[in-house]
Amino acid sequence: MAFAFLPNQAVFANTLDIVARDNFGWFALLQSRVHEVWARFFASSFEDRLRYTPSDCLETFPLPGDETILATLEKVGQQYYETRAALMQATNQGLTTFYNRVNDPREHDPIIVRLRELHAAMDREVLDAYGWTKLRPVAIHEREWEAEEDEQPAPWRLRWPEADRDVVLARLLELNRRRHEEESHEIPPALPPRRRRRRVAPAELMTLLN
Repeated sequence: MAFAFLPNQAVFANTLDIVARDNFGWFALLQSRVHEVWARFFASSFEDRLRYTPSDCLETFPLPGDETILATLEKVGQQYYETRAALMQATNQGLTTFYNRVNDPREHDPIIVRLRELHAAMDREVLDAYGWTKLRPVAIHEREWEAEEDEQPAPWRLRWPEADRDVVLARLLELNRRRHEEESHEIPPALPPRRRRRRVAPAELMTLLN
């Protein structure tokens, strides 16, 4: 799962999911493993690929706070994004090929190791934005699933261990529940008193229309 900024003048295919945000704070949040845990739980799948749907994965995702909180993620998000873009350009590789290298435990190229470190730093900043400062999961290389005896091995994933993913998901679900409860108990603002309409005579109506 990878997010990228694209010019708004482009015409996009209907298979792409567009998030109308233009700042690195949002990028850091959505590219983090915190959001990935949520997305992989709520997304559907196509063959062996995650199928991200904004209505299920984004609109329900509980943010750490308002835009002020997201602004604290700007720096780390920009650093990760610009480093990733520079490394992809230097190696002439697209997002899929590049992340396959990031996920491969046999890959020890310094540029790949550097991006892994920046991703871990970005994840820590996002956890801190939620106030979960004591959570410090460390990503490990795992197979996506356990393959059967006659199957090809599943692809590698660099992700948090299952126990840590479960903790983060449980906290996000609880936060989402509390937010929903708070919104449900909000008292709607009082409506202003209705003003009585003044009946307009035909001659006056013509004047007003003119």
